[in-house]
Amino acid sequence: MLTLTQGEDLSSVTDELSGLSLSDWVWAGSIILASFLIAFIFRKLLARAWSDPDSSYATHVIARLISYVIVVFGLVYALGQIGVSVGPLLGALGVVGLALAFAFQDILENFIAGILMVLRRPFTIGDQITTNDYSGTVEDVTLRSMAMRTYAGERVYVPNAMVWKNPIVNHTELGQRRTTIEVGVAYDTDLDEAAAVLRSAASSIDDVSRDHPVEVFVHNFGASSIDFAVRFWHEPQKSVEWATRDRVARALKNALDEAGIEIPFPQRVVHMKDSATS
Repeated sequence: MLTLTQGEDLSSVTDELSGLSLSDWVWAGSIILASFLIAFIFRKLLARAWSDPDSSYATHVIARLISYVIVVFGLVYALGQIGVSVGPLLGALGVVGLALAFAFQDILENFIAGILMVLRRPFTIGDQITTNDYSGTVEDVTLRSMAMRTYAGERVYVPNAMVWKNPIVNHTELGQRRTTIEVGVAYDTDLDEAAAVLRSAASSIDDVSRDHPVEVFVHNFGASSIDFAVRFWHEPQKSVEWATRDRVARALKNALDEAGIEIPFPQRVVHMKDSATS
């Protein structure tokens, strides 16, 4: 039986492995090839059984991890079948693995962050999020990075570790979001009438949600106007937000004009002091 001791270096290991017969190599290779085949079939079956698009990333990661375990088990089993004692060899590989972990700690950090995001699922493919000063639609998540398409049509790849360490704002997860438009009226305006006009105008827009009533509040006493905050809910997508905001703003302006309520422009009163005459 071929045995390995802790004191053997890699050259002696190579020499001993080279002493194996052709039949040993064929048998070991067949086992390893079978393990790769089993891992491949398992990944395909898992992807077919777990076809939820929201869980595609989780499926991908879990299937890959289990595939790695199957392949490693096949390798260890193959070495055991041809008489190689794998315990010391695994110890040597562990030292090499530790060195590689230090050398590629950024890659390992991103990999672990990807696993944590699979477990916590702060977003799914298709969600619109903001993270690390980037906003857009999540298109893909790999073991290394998250791919996002920004609202300007650019693709950004953000490392998983950066996503995991920083705040993530998920704009679409809850199904609706709220927008606020501020509009000012003259100081001599009847505030109750103005509030009713603004509320009716915003509520008349089809894209404004009926699940939450439109809210109108006196928000601020400005330099030239009393400012109202008009708050309304709509679908969360960015394109819907801008379109709805535009329609509501136009409706507010038209309704105030029809009611004869002035939207004042900034004004400043300047007092001139007469100069002394000689």
